[in-house]
This record gives sequence, structure tokens and C-alpha cells, in this order.
Amino acid sequence: MKNQVIVIGLDAGDPWLLEKWMNEGHLQTFSQLREQGIYGRLNNTVEYCGHQEELTSTEALWPAFITGRRADKTGYWDIVKYYPHRYEISCELCDSGYDYETQPPFYALGDKYKVAVFDQPYANLSDRVNGVQILGWGGTYPYTPNASQPSTILPEIIQKYGKNPIIYNDNGIWWDKAYIEWEKQALKQSIAGRSAICRDLLRRDSWDLLLTNFNETHTGGHDLYAFSDPEHPLYEHLTKGNNDVDPLLETYKDIDRAIGEILTEAADNAYVLCFSPHGMGLNFSDLLSQTFLPELLYRYSFPGKVAIAPGQVGTTPPPVITKPIRNSWPGNIWTSLYEPNPIAKFFKTWTHKKFLQSSQHGLRSPYSAEAEATAMGWMPVMWFQPLWPQMKAFALPGFADGHIRINLKGRERDGIVTAEEYATVCDEISQMLYRLKDARTGKALVKKVIRTRRSATNNDPTLPDSDLVVLWHEQITDVVDSPDFGRIGPIPYFRAGSHWERGFLVAKGPGIAPNSELTTGEVVDLPPTILGLMGAPIPAHFDGKPLITASVSQIS
Repeated sequence: MKNQVIVIGLDAGDPWLLEKWMNEGHLQTFSQLREQGIYGRLNNTVEYCGHQEELTSTEALWPAFITGRRADKTGYWDIVKYYPHRYEISCELCDSGYDYETQPPFYALGDKYKVAVFDQPYANLSDRVNGVQILGWGGTYPYTPNASQPSTILPEIIQKYGKNPIIYNDNGIWWDKAYIEWEKQALKQSIAGRSAICRDLLRRDSWDLLLTNFNETHTGGHDLYAFSDPEHPLYEHLTKGNNDVDPLLETYKDIDRAIGEILTEAADNAYVLCFSPHGMGLNFSDLLSQTFLPELLYRYSFPGKVAIAPGQVGTTPPPVITKPIRNSWPGNIWTSLYEPNPIAKFFKTWTHKKFLQSSQHGLRSPYSAEAEATAMGWMPVMWFQPLWPQMKAFALPGFADGHIRINLKGRERDGIVTAEEYATVCDEISQMLYRLKDARTGKALVKKVIRTRRSATNNDPTLPDSDLVVLWHEQITDVVDSPDFGRIGPIPYFRAGSHWERGFLVAKGPGIAPNSELTTGEVVDLPPTILGLMGAPIPAHFDGKPLITASVSQIS
């Protein structure tokens, strides 16, 4: 007899927060699952040049979960695609860019198994799923189509339970009080709707597998983390010493209750798995990858020039910016550009955005029509795009690690660096990055610089677009010192939380010993684990192994 398997993801749900709040008695459902079954953390890796390295990127981890294969096997690394013959990128909001044809979803099991999939990020519809698939009802930019199979069920769900309030709308910033208040209520509405829809689906059929995701941990983690962690530089400013109601904790508590509600519709002998592929903590990566890194490469490529927020190494940095002048984060970064004329600087800081559309220092204004027509044109890294053909190396956009592309002759349209110079340039940039310091603490910022290619001429299509990947130390900063190229910052903080390389799995069901501990695991281990519990065959090409059968001897 097959056991029903219910798999509930928490997109960017953080194990450190989960463990803290379980121990404090806030999360009753999660605590019960842990007591009745197995719990442990997931730590993910990917292969670069034959070496396993840590992986944080949500863009790579969700497809790895769906396919059971790491990015170095699928060749899918990011939602962003770079085109060397045009020095351009593409990024589609309703499509991850991976078709799942060569590597199908692990839950595409054919007629023998009845499967319901609801709101899985980075997925596409598969005609090999026997059951229901609903994508794009909610989420923090889930990079899926807003579609379902059968096609009538998504409109039916929306008519019955309403549209999700968050999807494509969580674009605000921490200093916008009205946005934060809106988000608190939107998160509650989204969680309640998700609970109702999942219970509805469970009542419709006896599914062998229900796979769903609570994406609200992703939204709340990005926007509300500074209200929750006293270590965040903005915590005191935002809470004013009075944080009786922690909005991120409230989000986790609402999800905890919702999961309890969903499980009331589960079969008595069901296996229940809750997991997150990665976590969310202090945002140490956004400013470094999206602003400081492209500015450093600008200064490296154009010696003596500065653009964003030049400062003086050796001086005490001014206080953290808690009252940004402009309404948007890109607007505040744009008005920090070097301007020696104090009158012009004052004008640019305070004037309307319609007067700020011109390029500065070769950088494209985020207020320009060109930026609006460019994928991710708002992000500072993309302001440097017009200069990419003239630079030895430039940063590519991303939301976690730093990504660097070498402007290589014979590969890029206007390549500068020869194949013989490639290794030297990679070394120069790597050493420059290792010398970076947090200007406030003096601590090193770079954990590791990784080469993605064994040689300049390696054009394996499964390799990422970047030639160098920068892993940052998990420390938040707003001002950076380089002994080679001077100071950058301070600049305003962007999102409060960013992705951390830590996930979790908690599971219960027949044969799983209570209070068991999972000692090791990665997100690619989850598909074989799930299929094993379903009694379904496990493809030999999967990169992972079943975690529960390997960790719990009592399972039958």
C-alpha cells in the first residue's frame, strides 16, 4: 500500500530562525513535526572545475530541486542570460529559462502516480504529470508562467480564493512605512489563501504526492528581516527600541498555523516533509554584488576614474544612512555619483527624476528610457553596461554571489583580454578582491574567488556565464575600502535580508524514529527521498541520495 507524501517548501525559510522560534515555543506545528520525526540542515554545493563549492543562489537551487541535478549537470545557473556578441542580458519574469525537457521534474511520474503541484517556483507545466499543476498564483517573482493543467483550474482557484496580493508587487523598501504596513497584511492574506487552496486540493482526490510552497518566507525575509534581528544595522532605527510585534516572526507563526491546517486534510499514514533549499539572514550580498563589485571593476578598467560614492580611505566613515533622501534605492545610489561641483551635487540630490535621465561618467541613468527598456536596468550593475565593451572585466547582475565576466577576445564582440592574458587578469582581479575590507570593522569581505573555467577557451555550454564567482563573508556592510582603488560608500542599505547557504528538512511518517537527527543533506537529495517514500523508482542519473532511508534505520 502506498503512503501519501505531502511536501511543503518554505522558499528561503531560514533554519536559524526556525530553530530559535521553535525553541522559544512560537512554532507549534514545526515543533511537533520535529518531535515526531527527523530534523536537520541542508548545505548545498555545486562543482566548478572539479571542485565542490558552496551554493547560495535561489535561481540555481530551485531547478536543482525540481530536476534532482545540480547546475553543473543541467547547465542552468541563473534567470539571467548573457549574450557576448551583444553585451546584453535577458531575464523573463514569467519564465525561469529552463525548459525541463532534457531533465524533467522529478514528479513527472506518468499515470501510475497522482500528483498535485501548487505554486512551485521556477517550474514549468509538464505533460508527464498525472494530476493537477497550478503555477504562478503567488510568490516572490517565482519565474513561472501563470498557468495550470488543466487550464481551467487556476482561473477557478482565483475566482474562489482571490488573486494573490504579493506576486510582482513586493518591490518596496524598508524606509517606506506605508509599504511595510501593506506587506504585513498582504503576507497574512497570502498565507491564508495558500492554506485554503491546499486544503481544497487535498479534498479533491487521494493524491500520492502533494507538492506546494510557502513563498511568504522569501518576501518577508527580504523586506522585514531588519525588524527582527537586533544585529541588523537598521534594527534600532526601525524599531525605535519597541518591537513588541516582530513582523517576520508573525509571518512564520502564520505559516506554522497554516501548515497545521493543511495537515488536517492529510491521510493518517502520510509522510510529511517540510524543507527550505536555502535560508535568509543579514543582507551581506546585495550591495557587494550589485553595487560595490561593478564599481571596483570600473575603477580597475579605467585607472584614476571613480563613479559611485567615492570616499577617503583612512577616515572614519559617517554613520549608517537611515533617512535616504529619494524614494527609491536606485535613485539614492544614482545621486551618490561623483560630482566635484557642490552646486550641481545639491541639484542632482534634490531635483525631480525627469532631470536625471542623462548618463554620468559613462553610466546609464536608471531614470532613462534605455534603462526602462533594459532587463534589470534599475540595478546599479547594469548602469555600467554601455561601458562593458571598453572594460577588461565587468560584473553581471545577480542576487547572491558576485559574478564577473572577462571581456575576452574571440568570445566577446569587442574583446580586450587575450587568451594568453586571461589567467593573469583573473589573478589580478582575485587578489584585488581579497584585499577588500569593511571600512567600519576592517574585516575582509571576500571568502573565496572561484574560477569557473579551466582555460579561457573552454566554451562548454553547461558552464555559467561568469568567469569568476565571488563568495562573500556573511557580514553586512555599507562602505568598502580597497587599497588599490579607494573607498566606496557609505550608500543606503537595500533589502534587509539576503539568501544564506543554509536550508533545512523536517519530516515525519511511518518508520521515521521520533526526535531523529539528519546529519547531512543537500537539496538534490530531496527528490530521491520523496520518490523513495512514494515507492516510486529513483532515476539513476540523480545527483542525490535518499536522506531518510540513509539516516533512519527503522524505516521499512
